Amino acid sequence: MKPNRLQQVVAEGRVPVGHMVWEFHSRGVAHLVANAGADFVLIDMEHSGFDNETVANLIGWFKATDVAPFVRIPQTLYHFIARVMDAGALGVMNPNVETAEQAKALVDAVKFAPHGKRGVGIGTAHTDWKGADPAAYFDLVNRNTTIIAQIESTTGIENLDAIAATPGIDILWVGHFDLSQSMGIPGQFHDARFLEALHLVPQTARKHGKLAGIQPGTREQAEAWIAAGYNVISYGADAAVYGRALADGIGMMRSLAQR
Repeated sequence: MKPNRLQQVVAEGRVPVGHMVWEFHSRGVAHLVANAGADFVLIDMEHSGFDNETVANLIGWFKATDVAPFVRIPQTLYHFIARVMDAGALGVMNPNVETAEQAKALVDAVKFAPHGKRGVGIGTAHTDWKGADPAAYFDLVNRNTTIIAQIESTTGIENLDAIAATPGIDILWVGHFDLSQSMGIPGQFHDARFLEALHLVPQTARKHGKLAGIQPGTREQAEAWIAAGYNVISYGADAAVYGRALADGIGMMRSLAQR
């Protein structure tokens, strides 16, 4: 099983920086992300058209790099979680975690006994198509996987302490657009209510020895949110990054051509 790059970077005392993939799923995207220096990738199934086979291919391509592949599942359901883990993902991101019970169900689906209830299917992608000593392998997997609970609602904020206290949850991750919408202030990231919640998440994460993650959309957001205590950062989703870069390039070419 490949080492979890995010865990390695954290152990070195640095902030892991990743990227979200929800549009592009060619063979080359894994190496493009790796060549850019990303530590991890979030392969999205919540808002994309990716099916299980597409996600399995992406995981396989990322496993040929040092980038740690995680999958954002659509919902806290065992068949979503177990399939991506058996495809070789090194962890999952669960959208809109609102209760400790939901967080526990997530951990149960990711971790093998005694830390969870994940079913056993040795000899497929997650063991690199080889056999494995069960006890040693289960211990390795339980230590090498990362579980990310997204906090995206006022209910999640109300239950934040209990979610963070759930054994096995590694990262509390603010979904800032959904959280602001849940508050009735969509996109108002300078509103006092949003800022209070934004600062509460990393404070609660530190209290329970967990990490706090977020995906800023601008340099200004990145500076403010890192200063607030967020220590796992994703740089944009692939389509947005490409769209901005293309627009900048097209604008530059047009400006030069019209001189």
